[in-house]
Amino acid sequence: MTQAALGGSGQVPDPDSVAADYLRLALRLDQHLPGFVDGYFGPAAIKAEVDLEPVRPAAALAGDARALRERLRADVAAADRRAWLDAQLVAIEANARAIDSAPGGFSGPAYLDHVRRCFDWLPEARPAAVFAAARAEIERLLPATGGSLVDRLAAWDAALVIPAERLRSVIDWLLPIFRERAERLFGLPAGESLRIGLVTGQPWSGYNWYDGRFRSRVDINVDLPTRAPDLLGLLAHEAYPGHHLEHAWKEAQLVQVERRLEASVLLINTPECLVSEGLADLGRRFAVASDDEPELLRELLDRGGVGPRPDGLGRAEVAAIATALREPRARLGEFAVNAALRRHVDGAGHAEVRAELEQVALATPERAEKRLEFIEHPLWRTYIFVYSEGEALLRRWLERVPEPERPGRFRRLLVEQLTPSSILVELGRPGPTASPSPRPSP
Repeated sequence: MTQAALGGSGQVPDPDSVAADYLRLALRLDQHLPGFVDGYFGPAAIKAEVDLEPVRPAAALAGDARALRERLRADVAAADRRAWLDAQLVAIEANARAIDSAPGGFSGPAYLDHVRRCFDWLPEARPAAVFAAARAEIERLLPATGGSLVDRLAAWDAALVIPAERLRSVIDWLLPIFRERAERLFGLPAGESLRIGLVTGQPWSGYNWYDGRFRSRVDINVDLPTRAPDLLGLLAHEAYPGHHLEHAWKEAQLVQVERRLEASVLLINTPECLVSEGLADLGRRFAVASDDEPELLRELLDRGGVGPRPDGLGRAEVAAIATALREPRARLGEFAVNAALRRHVDGAGHAEVRAELEQVALATPERAEKRLEFIEHPLWRTYIFVYSEGEALLRRWLERVPEPERPGRFRRLLVEQLTPSSILVELGRPGPTASPSPRPSP
């Protein structure tokens, strides 16, 4: 996840009238939906103006979004910018309308329609066979130590936890490796920097707080134990080449060079989130080359002070198994899509969905509860889809070009205004529709 500090962050270009009105609209809606503005590093004068004016009714803001959409064709020349603004404004209007029409959150088909308007995308549940195949692969790879598959996986994970007192030093070692690789593949804006904090009491595992002027703070949530293999993906997602690099490059390119000042506000539950979270998840393949992962993980286990295993496996063998487990475990992670649909569309209860997370996705009770905390959160109950859905969409798009061209294609995600629909156009597929396909049972 990602967030930027509110308020101006130094000299920024003056916005054109469309961008200025877009910024005002976003900041006004945040007064009704705290947290909707995930970050602002645009003109301080616009932020001050909105802070001092009377709160505008949500229904009026929905009308403002619709009126601004009608201005785009006449006032915005660049087709990609116009399409991006249009998709964002559809989401802004949807969020504004929901304040009065569904203050407790949508359910049933209305929930899916709201999700589609928010993200320019309609999520689809994964077939049960996907999860069955993933569990079978995990069963094959895990050491045969006895007990249920859930117990065996929990025992495997417990032996990979980095002691809390070693976590900081491991991050300080790993982050420069990812940064150097990102610089080599994608370049870095001059002066970019980030710092890491360890926090508790949050529904997420990590968060990027983007402060503007190419700076971020990344918080790692230590409510749950940090497993060595997960740390690779988490740092790639939040830092390099994920959220930090994306926001730094978009500030450098879109805001400073192209003067698209609408990019100086970051909004939750809008199409930019599906692209941003998708690229952050996808970024792991560039942060850690597949051939290098076992050796990097072996050294991570050493540096993290991960103790001897009760099954007697050596570090090299553990690293190889953990690397092989990553893909089937990622497929199990996509059950979060099904879980959210079960909870908010089918109306399944908290306990029922938690049991499904444990049985289908092999989550421990603690991790199942943490996942449900996110799925049921007023702000994140819509957001839950952007990870798996965004990564799946962008992975298909990335893999349409030969391997040597993929870093260049990924860099487009860092510097261009792309939407889910524009990605689908490049894939030769239609955009999202209002009617989802039938969902299988878990």
